[in-house]
Amino acid sequence: MYRAAVLTISDKGFAGEREDLSGPEAAAILKSRGYETVHYAILPDERKRIADELKRLADEKRAELILTTGGTGFSPRDVTPEATLDAAERLCPGIPEVMRAASLVKTRRAVLSRATAAIRGGALIVNLPGSPAAVRECLLCVIDEIGHGLDILCGQTAECGRHYR
Repeated sequence: MYRAAVLTISDKGFAGEREDLSGPEAAAILKSRGYETVHYAILPDERKRIADELKRLADEKRAELILTTGGTGFSPRDVTPEATLDAAERLCPGIPEVMRAASLVKTRRAVLSRATAAIRGGALIVNLPGSPAAVRECLLCVIDEIGHGLDILCGQTAECGRHYR
């Protein structure tokens, strides 16, 4: 299927002070859906560093799907959405809208998510929350549509309207 990269954004994870559980959760879901995780890294909450890694992965055609976990909240260090926008060529607002709507059923705090999604070249970048449970909840509600979007983005299909009901 498609190659994926998973980036966990966490100062404590990067410093080795916290075990990353959200990145492996995302990778496990991807594997169960036929994606190959070709890159995994933990980065600190540093906007330029995150944006540079997103650009590198997309521009060097390392992965068609790039997932980030963490850094989407209100903390002053939470800059993942801004870094994603720095790397973005086109926005995909429907993906985070659906994730927030699905999460809202479980917690009213879903309204506080600042996650975004964007396209850069032939890669789709999607921000996920930082907890394993929230990664599972959010990724599972959009993974099938992401696959179809990647088919279109990568030239595997041009049809989208026939699925509309």
